[in-house]
Amino acid sequence: MPTISMFYGILILMYCRDNRRHHLPHIHARYQGEEASVSIEDGSLLDGVLPPKQLKMVQAWIEIHKEELQVDWELAVNGDEPFRIAPLQ
Repeated sequence: MPTISMFYGILILMYCRDNRRHHLPHIHARYQGEEASVSIEDGSLLDGVLPPKQLKMVQAWIEIHKEELQVDWELAVNGDEPFRIAPLQ
């Protein structure tokens, strides 16, 4: 499970071949022991929990990097290593 970005204590991960459970493009975000799956398409929370402030930062980051995330998703689903993506600044 490669870390593709990190900002403000939030780790953004994308697991390889991880399309069985949610069946749609998503990332995993970790913050202080909490983990959530968040949709790349619309930023909706699919599973898990993040504090509201951190969830909003993740959603903003997804919106900024949506095209890059979609490319990374295709790589990951095919078992390839996704590229790192710039952090939220």
